[in-house]
Amino acid sequence: MKTNKLLNLIMSLVAFLALSSCVEDDDFTIPSSLADEENAALVALLETGTEVDMAFVQGLYTSGTAQLVTSNIYVKGYVSSSDVTGNFYKEFYMQDAPSAPTKTLKVVLNQTDSYNQFNKGRAVYIKLKGLYVGEERVGNGVYTIGGDIEYGAFGTTVAQLIDNQIKSNILRSTITKDIIPLPKTFSTIGSSNIGMLVSVDNVEFVNDLAGESYLETNETYDTQREMISCEADGYGSFQLETSSFASFKQEPLPVGNGTITAVVVKTYNGSQLVLALNSTDDVNFTNARCSPPDLTDSNIVFYEDFEASVDGTDLDLPGWTNFSEVGSRVWKEVFFEGNGLAEFGSFNSQDVENIAWLIAPNITTGSQNNMFFKFRSAHHHLESNDNTLEVYLSTDFDGIDVLGATWNPLNVTVPTTANNWYEFVDSGLIDISNYSGGFFIAFKVTGSGTELDLDGSYQIDDFKVFAN
Repeated sequence: MKTNKLLNLIMSLVAFLALSSCVEDDDFTIPSSLADEENAALVALLETGTEVDMAFVQGLYTSGTAQLVTSNIYVKGYVSSSDVTGNFYKEFYMQDAPSAPTKTLKVVLNQTDSYNQFNKGRAVYIKLKGLYVGEERVGNGVYTIGGDIEYGAFGTTVAQLIDNQIKSNILRSTITKDIIPLPKTFSTIGSSNIGMLVSVDNVEFVNDLAGESYLETNETYDTQREMISCEADGYGSFQLETSSFASFKQEPLPVGNGTITAVVVKTYNGSQLVLALNSTDDVNFTNARCSPPDLTDSNIVFYEDFEASVDGTDLDLPGWTNFSEVGSRVWKEVFFEGNGLAEFGSFNSQDVENIAWLIAPNITTGSQNNMFFKFRSAHHHLESNDNTLEVYLSTDFDGIDVLGATWNPLNVTVPTTANNWYEFVDSGLIDISNYSGGFFIAFKVTGSGTELDLDGSYQIDDFKVFAN
């Protein structure tokens, strides 16, 4: 018995030395603190499998149907999320580098408290053969590895890895790296950052959340809390989403200003990017507030959520101007997934060029000194950034002659081809305090019904004007 054990030990050592001589990844170390079975599985994978990067894995999923991996390939990543507080549930994200990542993947698994194995920063190898690459909800733009597929209202999607797949296909090394948060501003967070650990400076929760907790009282699922960042060119805003399973859900929101570090994720329906905390230790709001405007509902002087929309009809909401400068198309009222929207698209218009304006009703400043506005926008079937959405303001529009008015372009954040379809992007908080008296805000789309790369559509929602 002792002889056999000694022989097995020698053979394992020889295999390790041979492997070490051909692997160039200097992060790789045989997990001496892990079980022999897991050690052997990782050694075998690295000896016989072919490593691919995350871009390759993402490229396997192109058809909208989860794809089974049949070749002996594996991908390495560093865990960026943690379920230690319960804010992530039966999932973890991993990025392709501990700092300055470029790609990420999500892994769904039937296991809670996965942080005990796949802790944040852990180098993990995923044996892909026999697993699926896809999405949990078709079109949400989150590349996900699962152990099976399922068919339902959300399409052919990936399902969780079960216990034996977790043991055989998710293999740890002993390496745990410090994950260096990617510095971002709210206005520069996009779908390419999904799954990455990011940090944003000069952030605070909006004024009317003082005294509130991370989770809304009696909320069953998730709560979003609005944050504002004081940026060089104005105010950015973003939502922090907290699960009802999070251990910190009833902690009060901090009232100061500072840095937040969190993972970029999608809402359940895939329509919006939000941030999710690994722990409230990553919220360091110890500075004085940067005094953004008070955005309580009492200071909203105009709000349109388009919930009165009649799906598929020309937009004719009271006070709004719907004008086609070039071509036959005008803005439409749309109801999409239970949400009212304003939408313009050139698809199948047969027009060489389409230019369409949607102008909000006249806004008057009155005695208010500070005014701001914001909105959310999304696109679908956008193939070129020359298919544009622009935002303008006019103080001399008479409500009739659109082209005779002076229109000043405004610097706002709108979706681009880098964003997924139907992924709403926050415009940021646009300061229009320099405009006195009455003014009009306009949305202008330029496209084409004859050029396939210019026939995309834009959607507008939750247009708000604030004053204080």
